Amino acid sequence: MSEPPSGRRRLPRRAVLASAAAGLGTALTGTLSACSTASGGTSGGVTLTFTWWGNDDRAARTEKAVRLFEKEHPGVTVQTSNADFGSYMQKLATQAAGGGIPDVAQLDYRQISQYAGGDALLPLGDAIEDGTLRTSAMDREFLRTGTYMGKFYALPSGRGITGYAYDSALYKKAGVPTPGPDWTWRDFTEAAGDIAALRLKSPDGRRVAGANDGGTNEDIFEVWLRGRGGKLYASQTELGFTEDDLTEFWTFCDTLRRKGAVAQAKDTSQARSTELTPMARGLAAADFTWDAPFPGYTALLGEDVHFAPVPTTRGRQGAYFKPSMLYGVGSQSKHPEEALALVDFLLNDPRAADILGFTRSTPPNRKLAARVAKTLKGPEREIYEYARTMEKYGVDAPPPAPPKGDVAVQTAFKRVYERVMYERTSPRQGARELIDEANRELRS
Repeated sequence: MSEPPSGRRRLPRRAVLASAAAGLGTALTGTLSACSTASGGTSGGVTLTFTWWGNDDRAARTEKAVRLFEKEHPGVTVQTSNADFGSYMQKLATQAAGGGIPDVAQLDYRQISQYAGGDALLPLGDAIEDGTLRTSAMDREFLRTGTYMGKFYALPSGRGITGYAYDSALYKKAGVPTPGPDWTWRDFTEAAGDIAALRLKSPDGRRVAGANDGGTNEDIFEVWLRGRGGKLYASQTELGFTEDDLTEFWTFCDTLRRKGAVAQAKDTSQARSTELTPMARGLAAADFTWDAPFPGYTALLGEDVHFAPVPTTRGRQGAYFKPSMLYGVGSQSKHPEEALALVDFLLNDPRAADILGFTRSTPPNRKLAARVAKTLKGPEREIYEYARTMEKYGVDAPPPAPPKGDVAVQTAFKRVYERVMYERTSPRQGARELIDEANRELRS
């Protein structure tokens, strides 16, 4: 389909009737308390609530795009709010339990099944089919990440992929080659050991490790599994890995830590944000991360920091293109027509794309991504080129959204490995404990 013209798009009546038939109820009465303030008044028109998480740059750009939407849609006011990721997740869950999420909400991949399964999200299939939400410029396999039980409940607002932020100066000093798309976990292990062997001192006088400890991170384990032909989940109620799989991964991480090749346990435990990671604190030379947060490392550590691919298993890449975040519409919205229009505007209007840039990673609309990429510089340009490199190398299609219990499984994954990390349990015992807890969550 062609790019949207200027001015308000009139939404097909079919989408509105379908939304009404979905059981739309009372209006949402509150929004998240947030860093940004709500804007505008009702003045007899339509008022939407729109919430997201993110840093100040994302907030400023999103506010500017929303103001343009209001200008193009007279009579519609959008009350906005945002917060840090942890606070946002908690408050959105509270809102969902208390009567409904905002009219438009930014969602994490792990939340789709949770909220769609709880009837908190408006089904989007009819709106996609009749063109209310335009998706022809987006990859079909990637769009599937917003589905639950075969139905669309959210649309990706950015296309992200994992990698490693690394200090190229330290890699060069240790004689470690620049990592390529086919480097392996053995290469990663050797690189971490070579850097640790330099015995460089961090700002607090301790030895600099080769990387952060990835054992607490479910995302790294998933990449590890996929590189071996496995997967995190076999279905919405069943794990896709075994006790042996997780034992092997946690033994790998545990061994690196014991050798001093990755960060100490106490430093990994404190890494609740980019600024607090061992790498950001000068205690490690590399850190697993997503492309969207990567520029934060360069802002903290300088131009020697670059983005490398995730290691492979004998050349098979386990990374995949995942939605950095998605947009969903609250099932209890009184104004589904306007809410859908806002989502479509943010995803498909060229002027909105120019404003938002890569603040939510690569725009899912390929035409707009190419348009915006022409203006990119520095680390944003690097992650755009990185994504193109990974496409050429070849990555598998993304899996469907994780099951409802994944949020709890992710929390347990970190908690259990921290016990391994502090040597309070073995990798094998920890793996058995995690699988038992995960199975309970998935079957509840």
